[in-house]
Amino acid sequence: MSLRSVFRGWVDHYFSDEEAVLLLVLLVVGLAVVIWLGQMLAPFLTALVVAFLLQGAVNALTRRKVPHLVAVMTVFLAFVGVLLALALILLPLIWNQLASLIQEAPRMFAAGQQMLDDLQMSYPQLITPDLVQDWIAVLSREATQLSQRALTLSLASLGNVLGLLIYLVLVPILVLFMLKDRDRLVGFTVSLLPAKRDLMTRVWKEMDCQIANYVRGKATEIVIVGSVTFFTFAFFGLPYSALLAVLVGFSVLVPYIGAAVATLPVAAVAGFHFGLGDQFLYVIVAYGVIQALDGNVLVPVLFSEAVNLHPVSIILAVLFFGGVWGFWGVFFAIPLATLLKALVYAWPRGIKERSMARLPPHSDAGTGTGTDG
Repeated sequence: MSLRSVFRGWVDHYFSDEEAVLLLVLLVVGLAVVIWLGQMLAPFLTALVVAFLLQGAVNALTRRKVPHLVAVMTVFLAFVGVLLALALILLPLIWNQLASLIQEAPRMFAAGQQMLDDLQMSYPQLITPDLVQDWIAVLSREATQLSQRALTLSLASLGNVLGLLIYLVLVPILVLFMLKDRDRLVGFTVSLLPAKRDLMTRVWKEMDCQIANYVRGKATEIVIVGSVTFFTFAFFGLPYSALLAVLVGFSVLVPYIGAAVATLPVAAVAGFHFGLGDQFLYVIVAYGVIQALDGNVLVPVLFSEAVNLHPVSIILAVLFFGGVWGFWGVFFAIPLATLLKALVYAWPRGIKERSMARLPPHSDAGTGTGTDG
């Protein structure tokens, strides 16, 4: 069998349906637009995510006989209030704690170096002076890079003030119109698609509920985990509680990896402030309890329609889409992986398989006794 015949058979098997070819073209075009114009379209994408978050509240109000426009305005005003609270209260607090942490970083580095020296003296057989020097060199290099990144971020933030103002004005306006004119926008988008779109309809119906459930559930999880972490750390008197709580809250975006990464700064700040004593152990245990409750209680409750993806698939999706689109790629890694899975299962598999799929349940295709649907 020649290579040409093998390739032609593969094309006939997967692309004999014209709708499948059209869907593939739309996916490629959409992917190219996001990759090349993603930064330009960032306010629109942000507004789209926020509209997804708020649409559930709008639907809940309309189900209680609240007029659509009143429901939209109520939810939108609540969103603007939360946005202003974040901009005027939470962000300055986090920024001040971050600046204080950067200023205290040299003292934390010196304390870590002293801790390594004490460990070397206590366990000379396990921790050699060369090993301590290697660790100190690594810590010094990381501290230098952290300082450089902080300085770069501070300088860059001066030029991003205009961009932030654009976000604060443009995103709410887009959210308002997306909520108010949702049916018109969806209808216009659907009118651009071909009349025959059975495959697209099947894929969209499978994805619509899952994407909405994931976005809203993930946002709720971030708020709950971040809030509980903040009050827990504040109860133990841990400094930089707000900054660490935001870090822990956003760590849930990256399954399996985020919790491990967030543990390092929490342990470093707790160890520097409390030392390796009982108070340090209490903080670490409390943090472990929060992570355990998040993974075993909160996630199953929030994601009642959770996608059935293997952990390896989730990690690969996070690595790939995060590398392509950064933060938004990480945030949408699981929905995008679910979309690929839905496409794989819904994709037409050739004329022969489609005809066999239409056979009556009790027909026997192998003996020729069944009727071809």
